[in-house]
Parts: sequence; C-alpha cells; structure tokens
Amino acid sequence: MKKILGLALFIAVISGCSSIKDTKDTTSVTASGTIQKLGMSTFQYGTHLLKAGNKTYALKSATVNLDTYLDKKVTVKGKKVEGYPIDGGPELVDVTLVKL
Repeated sequence: MKKILGLALFIAVISGCSSIKDTKDTTSVTASGTIQKLGMSTFQYGTHLLKAGNKTYALKSATVNLDTYLDKKVTVKGKKVEGYPIDGGPELVDVTLVKL
C-alpha cells in the first residue's frame, strides 16, 4: 500500500512539474519593421505604429523615445498590453527595447 501511495505521489509531482515547464510567455513581442508616428486613426491608443510586413502594431513606451526611430527599419521588443486590440485596431505593445 505504501508503494502505491508513493508511486501515486511521485506521478502527481512529475505531472505538476511538467505543466509548469510548458507555460509560454504569450505577452512578449519581438517584431521588425518601420516605426511611424501615429496620425489620424479609427482607434485611439498608442503614440506610434510599427509596420511589420503584413502586420501593424500600435506602440507606446515610457522608457524609449520612439521619435528617435521614425522611418527607420528596427526590431522592437516589448509586452502586449492586456485588453487590446479594441475598435478593430492593432495590438498595443509597450516597447522596452529598440534595435536598429
């Protein structure tokens, strides 16, 4: 009986550990494209846009001056902001790093 209980406990611990390893960070974003100033839009969030091929991201940042990278090909890293997109707009990314 003790062996069965021990085996069941061992399996439970292993199962719990594997589910922790499988979690992915779905909020991180890395994308390459051209940064543009946000002009008139149907959505009202973000300060800049990143045109990344066929996808567009709305950008904001409290730590990076995005104006420095206007009309330049860059790679941005950041986190998706929860609750976006809205009003048919793009995903909103809080940018923490920009690479030329």
